[in-house]
Amino acid sequence: MKVSSYKSDNIYTYGLGATVAMEYLIKKREAVRAVILHPGFRSQETIRKINDICGKDIPVSTEEKPFNILSKKDNCFVIVVIEKDKQTIKAGNHMVLVNPSNCGNLGTIIRSCLGFGVRNIAIVGKTSADPFDPKTIRASMGASASVNIEVFDEFSEYAGRFPENNLYPFMLDGSTKLQETLINKPFSLIMGNEATGLDPAFQNIGKPIRIEHSGDIDSLNITIAASIGLYEATKTCQ
Repeated sequence: MKVSSYKSDNIYTYGLGATVAMEYLIKKREAVRAVILHPGFRSQETIRKINDICGKDIPVSTEEKPFNILSKKDNCFVIVVIEKDKQTIKAGNHMVLVNPSNCGNLGTIIRSCLGFGVRNIAIVGKTSADPFDPKTIRASMGASASVNIEVFDEFSEYAGRFPENNLYPFMLDGSTKLQETLINKPFSLIMGNEATGLDPAFQNIGKPIRIEHSGDIDSLNITIAASIGLYEATKTCQ
């Protein structure tokens, strides 16, 4: 199958690596349009599994050129071609990411969300990191095949869809420590941009909370903050 460098307006995206490919083949086979193997791939067991799952419906080819286009890493031996779908999140517990800018961070948070059972992720902002970017999918280690991700232009659009959710913006100047907060479900854990955090207007939305840490750092990395928030929320939610 002919591939090209990924652009956000493409109808296809790509999962790079055997682990990601297997996640999509097992969890979201209906979205897979082709699998490409590198000529240097030597794992016969994985090749057999891929061929068994693909059967006659999903073409499997062996060629090197797509890897030169899509992956600069020497340890990538499998590409899965994925047709994008329009996703909508469902009612329940949500992770809400406002203007995330880094695909690697986004993918890591997606994986953490799945690990803590939060399968609905809202992304707010037209210029946010692309959830379909191959870098996002690879950073999620294929967890993106098992979650729903919906992009909203504005936070008010998201909040209007889910008025029943309890809103918890994570802010450095939040009024309550996370460990002292009882998080009620359905919850929305709201995280800001990696560099700028949430707009001060979020101080007046829901119940702002903060993750207490030493004064030796100014803030936690967003992926760490999201994982801590997910752990506490799913541990204590009522």
